[in-house]
Amino acid sequence: MAHAYYEVAPEAVPALEGRIDALADELGIDAAFPDEVTAEAEAAARGVVLPALDRTDLAMVTIDPPGARDLDQAMFLERRGDGYTVHYAIADVASFVVPGGAIDREVRERGETLYAPTRRIPLHPPTLSEDAASLLPGVVRPALLWSIDLDAQGAQVGAAVVRAQVRSTAQLDYEGVQQQVDAGTAPETLLLLKEVGELRQRLEAERGGVSLPLPSQEIQPAEDGAWRLSYRRPVPSEGWNEQISLLTGMAAAAMMVEARVGLVRTLPPADERGLRRLRRAARGLAIAWPAEMPYPDFVRTLDPAQPRHVAMLEACTGLLRGAGYAAFDGALPELVEHAAIAAPYAHATAPLRRLADRYVGEVCLALSAGEPVPDWVRRDLPELPKVMAGTGRRASAFDRAVLDLVEAVVLADSVGGTFDGVVIDADDKDPNKGVVLLDEPAVEARVVGTAPLPLGEPVQVVLDEADVDTRTVRFRLAG
Repeated sequence: MAHAYYEVAPEAVPALEGRIDALADELGIDAAFPDEVTAEAEAAARGVVLPALDRTDLAMVTIDPPGARDLDQAMFLERRGDGYTVHYAIADVASFVVPGGAIDREVRERGETLYAPTRRIPLHPPTLSEDAASLLPGVVRPALLWSIDLDAQGAQVGAAVVRAQVRSTAQLDYEGVQQQVDAGTAPETLLLLKEVGELRQRLEAERGGVSLPLPSQEIQPAEDGAWRLSYRRPVPSEGWNEQISLLTGMAAAAMMVEARVGLVRTLPPADERGLRRLRRAARGLAIAWPAEMPYPDFVRTLDPAQPRHVAMLEACTGLLRGAGYAAFDGALPELVEHAAIAAPYAHATAPLRRLADRYVGEVCLALSAGEPVPDWVRRDLPELPKVMAGTGRRASAFDRAVLDLVEAVVLADSVGGTFDGVVIDADDKDPNKGVVLLDEPAVEARVVGTAPLPLGEPVQVVLDEADVDTRTVRFRLAG
């Protein structure tokens, strides 16, 4: 439980929500949809035609954070001989959006859904994103149904995607899934999710893929109406679920790369300079990294429960910069792989919340059926990387600004106070400056010292500034 003086009190929340609205305005983000967009969405919701193929026989489930309404994916896993078939339904947003229409024009401006603690700024009108197009439990919905065959080791041996009507049987969350699996009460599809997820994680390690298990900062509205900052470490079921999404994105990318038309998510490989810097950081933190051990294997030795390892993981984020999108229709671009996944990969599984996924879905539907890619998709493909880059920068700025604002509000009455934490980053050019991760509250902020910061070491820091208006939080080393 967070201390009351390290949270946003219920009576202060409305004013903070007002500041978040002002942030959105500052970044050119309008939460409200124009009347013509709302009207078109309501008409689309009333007039949607379900696909002829009926796969409501599949007892699908969704797995999302508690209370989510914009449900993009539902799954059903089954055994296939000594292998598996993953059925993964993706919300069929294109069945509701007219190319070139009011909704289409609006979502190209938005790019993706933005999230704040008690509200969201959706990509699509809630009539669609939280109702008619969402894979909510107990209702029949149009979907893009991926069926991906895997062998006994979890490797893909076949993939197809069709339009179908599906029905989710249950809306689950990660902690609930984990509890069912641990207790031995989970249905077979969740037991297979664990089995397939772990096989796919093993294959990821073998091909050189890597993910960074950093604790994430979250703003949690509490039952009493307060907002609290917390660190969250994912439960294993999130990793299994992520592997199903990655599997689908890899299947989509492989399909598009083979046909030489589509949109992939890219990340350049780490350069030798960056790897040398990381090896120096590991030595400075006294973390063993044998010369013959590849970087992905080294990352898997790191434990986010250990402060030195958190600092090392933070240093590793520097290798994940440069992600982007590449569109192609004919010749392939120079880079089609995503270095962290160690394979070609596409954003394909979240069309309610991300613009690019609708296009990827339509390309793959056409390719899977042996039909031409729709003209409207081909027309828009060349501009999508630029659109997604611009809207992605704005979304990142909004996320960071909201977190900075809440941190400043939480700490505003504690200026001059002393806090325990760990230095997780030191500036390459000025090692007296860096980043400190507090034990409590869950704050990550700039810190300065009079000597090089002790990277990875527990420290005490003094709060020098917590300015709500400028969203600035600054610490200095105590002593």
